[in-house]
Amino acid sequence: MNRDTKPTRAAIVDAIRRAARQEQFLEVVSAAEARRRFEARLDRAPLAGELVPLAAALSRVIAADVIAPIDTPPFDRANVDGFALRAADTLGAGPGTPKRLALNREVIACGVAPAVEVAAGTATAIATGGVIPRGADAVVMIEHTELIEDGAAPAIDVQRAVTGGQFISYAGSDIARGETLLRRGIQIGSREIGMLAACGLTSVDVVRRPRVAVLSTGDELVQPGQPLRPGGVYDSNGATIAAAVTEAGGEAVPFGAVADDQSALERAMRAALASCDMVVLSGGTSKGAGDLSHQVVSRLGSPGILVHGVALKPGKPLCLAVIGKAPLTVLPGFPTSAIFTFAFVAPLIRARAGLPVEAAHRVAARVPVRIPSELGREEFVLVSLVGADDGLIAFPSGKGSGAVTAFSQADGFFAIDALASALDADSRVESR
Repeated sequence: MNRDTKPTRAAIVDAIRRAARQEQFLEVVSAAEARRRFEARLDRAPLAGELVPLAAALSRVIAADVIAPIDTPPFDRANVDGFALRAADTLGAGPGTPKRLALNREVIACGVAPAVEVAAGTATAIATGGVIPRGADAVVMIEHTELIEDGAAPAIDVQRAVTGGQFISYAGSDIARGETLLRRGIQIGSREIGMLAACGLTSVDVVRRPRVAVLSTGDELVQPGQPLRPGGVYDSNGATIAAAVTEAGGEAVPFGAVADDQSALERAMRAALASCDMVVLSGGTSKGAGDLSHQVVSRLGSPGILVHGVALKPGKPLCLAVIGKAPLTVLPGFPTSAIFTFAFVAPLIRARAGLPVEAAHRVAARVPVRIPSELGREEFVLVSLVGADDGLIAFPSGKGSGAVTAFSQADGFFAIDALASALDADSRVESR
């Protein structure tokens, strides 16, 4: 029907009839059963490795053991500013009985290769990090010496004895060539970056991030930056879900918003499946006349839809499917519902990216008011946490699942069991 044409009475009645005949959920199952069905069809193994520059490796996961190609340090070096010498020449040295050593005619700074061997009775000035010259087996700190310049050649009086190896880092003492520098499965942080750089590596083999297609559907959706037409809303889910994919360790591939048109939606889904490891679509999973997503998904391939309807509040319209080997998830269109049900997707993204299971942070809190709940559906309640003398108090948010700010302004949430018709006032809960 043309949007600019006024609908006839017959057209309106026909639309109402189609809405009344719309398909119900295939089968409403518990959240645990939904996860069981979904995970039974999924490959959760980390993806194959890819070589990335060191600058792009932060937070990625090592795909294969990294073997050190060189010794670190690559040479024996001084740990302090002082003089390289033979430890035997300092035996018996003390403040009242110094040992005098002639100074060699060079100063070893960092990056300078020594040219003079340290013979018995001699010493060479050396800076921290300098290469230990041949013949020397220790370094005396400059504070424990006194420069003597009254003779034909400069010398030092050593006022404290040193032992062999003192103030020297030997080649390979930090990292030995051939040792396992980093093991497969380690997530790269700043310290790991430093270890790789210390071995001269400019790239590293990391687990490939899963490519996750992010789509939204709905005639009402307008892309941010475009004029907002009457009846339209900006597509916040697309940006939110793409950011959540990135936070979970995936690579979000935006496919934009698609109108409620079966042909257009099917083309978009097939393109997403062809180019990505998994697909996440928001909208079109409820029971309205324009909800087409699950109908399109049912035609995409096998094994197909595994779950359409989960006993959650918010999140009942969730649709979980696998097409070939690619997971396809259709989240509800309301922002808070979409974020809650994204919890079915995030662990899979983390697993495929090689990341460990993310542990939820939980705190005990008291709910000061009675909260009615619908029997048969596990209900998530967003809360604001406030400190009190007896601990934390959890105040329920008054915003519904359609509110964009409901999740972002909450401090956490707790669950009401599906078998409970209400949560009594002053109940103790665990907020996540």
